[in-house]
Amino acid sequence: MIKKCVLLILLAAFVSNGLSEREVNEAEEKRWGKDIKAFMDWDAKNSVPDDAVLFLGSSSARGWQTARFFPEFKVINRGFGGSQTPAVNYFFDRIAAPYNPKVICLYVGDNDITAGNSPEKVFADFKEFKALCEKYTPDAQVVYLSIKPSGSRWNVWPQMKAANALIEAHCGKFDNFHYVDVATCLLDESGKPNDELFLGDRLHLNEKGYTVWTNTLRPTLEKLTSDKECKD
Repeated sequence: MIKKCVLLILLAAFVSNGLSEREVNEAEEKRWGKDIKAFMDWDAKNSVPDDAVLFLGSSSARGWQTARFFPEFKVINRGFGGSQTPAVNYFFDRIAAPYNPKVICLYVGDNDITAGNSPEKVFADFKEFKALCEKYTPDAQVVYLSIKPSGSRWNVWPQMKAANALIEAHCGKFDNFHYVDVATCLLDESGKPNDELFLGDRLHLNEKGYTVWTNTLRPTLEKLTSDKECKD
């Protein structure tokens, strides 16, 4: 985990220090290239469904056993651990563009803020993600899953909330972009992260936590995948 955090901070430093696009791209490939190649190899050997719900994002997306939690939907999960929004954007042509998803669910921002990025930077990167969706998957409904609070990152929760607010307001301007609050459901009565929903690291969700997330997201997916919604 420490090694991952160091790599995330270095990537953020690369961008802020004005390294060339080539150098940044090389860093992305070095960090996540094997994960992305594994997805592509799997796709080459298996049938990938059209009109699926596509999950993208960091380890919180990757660790969500989406096919098991959402058996009623066709699901593709292309989350890769430790990723920030720019990495998802960089690999979009390989982890999203090849598919024909009905819905894209994105969970990122957690690592972005922890690496020192401002809420405004996270928002700008989300707008780049939005532009990629409009270019490569224009028919998809897109769901942004809010950055979650956690005990291990509680010190940066104010910045995470600020990023959430910017993205929520932006999504509200468009019919095909949706913001789903998966943060509030993880808080206890005192307004702090409920440790019963997290693994021992107080960062990643456990089975109970993912069950809470599933129950929170399911109504939105049911609406967005219904024939009526598609016709409206």
